Amino acid sequence: MQVHRNIEQLPSFRNAILTIGTFDGVHLGHGSIIAQMKSLAKEVAGETVILTFHPHPRRIVGKEPQAVLLLNTLPEKIRLLEEAGIDHLVVIPFTPEFAIQPPRAYVEDFLIRYFKPHTVIIGYDHRFGHNREGDFKLLETYAQNKAFGLVEIPGKLLEASTISSTRIRQALLQGDVHLASNLLGYDYFFDGMVVKGNQLGRTLGYPTANLQLTDNEKLIPANGVYAVTVRLSGPVSNGEAQLKGMMNIGVRPTVDGLSRVIEVNIFDFDADIYGQTIQVTLKHWLRAEQKFSGLEALKEQLARDKATSVGLLNSL
Repeated sequence: MQVHRNIEQLPSFRNAILTIGTFDGVHLGHGSIIAQMKSLAKEVAGETVILTFHPHPRRIVGKEPQAVLLLNTLPEKIRLLEEAGIDHLVVIPFTPEFAIQPPRAYVEDFLIRYFKPHTVIIGYDHRFGHNREGDFKLLETYAQNKAFGLVEIPGKLLEASTISSTRIRQALLQGDVHLASNLLGYDYFFDGMVVKGNQLGRTLGYPTANLQLTDNEKLIPANGVYAVTVRLSGPVSNGEAQLKGMMNIGVRPTVDGLSRVIEVNIFDFDADIYGQTIQVTLKHWLRAEQKFSGLEALKEQLARDKATSVGLLNSL
């Protein structure tokens, strides 16, 4: 897949089958739309082209920009779309100036000028341009004048896709790892840089990698304890594609309860990975975060958590 970030340097697409959207999560609902694109591209010897915007448009024109929580960072989305077999991804900076252009200018001076689409596949509720005045009906007028073909994403498919994104977010915020995985078509993951913590876990016999997410728009799942797999980079990975571990997200009420942290105990691993970025994939929800009577009680529970995690991860 080719990724394009400069609108002035786009190639001449061959019979571009174009769709536009955030594709957050690149979940199974999106997969149906992508399959439709690929099928049509095959019929006309064309190329699939997805146009997406960064940052998320709601970050620029939304009423609550800080409330936007995403299932994918841009690098994650790029990787997932590449795995889905898309030919071209065009990432356009979404700015206040871009948002206020008249709808016809958006179609003529942007879509047609730069993409010259053979066919645009889009949902009936797609809105664009100043005050979101552009709509599917406007695109139909161009299609009728043979500017490009227009295919409407079926309402049921579009609704299923939208519902999926919402349900995935809700599931993760409730700790329902399995529902999220079923809707995504893969296990939810995130990247984090290993930073210094208070190193209490080491004194308990469970050293943890304290993580700082690489993107503050990324959705953090519900507080609690999870069985996870961890992907490291470089020689510290010991040649393993992935390692097993358990993760706690929360305020650590037994210790201080002051701030939310993400900490991962990687099993059978002891190497200095401070400053490195690791990828954590959620496999199972174990339990909610809770306050224990003291550090000894916490230590006993961690032993039970590890045993449960090992059993679950070994059964995968």
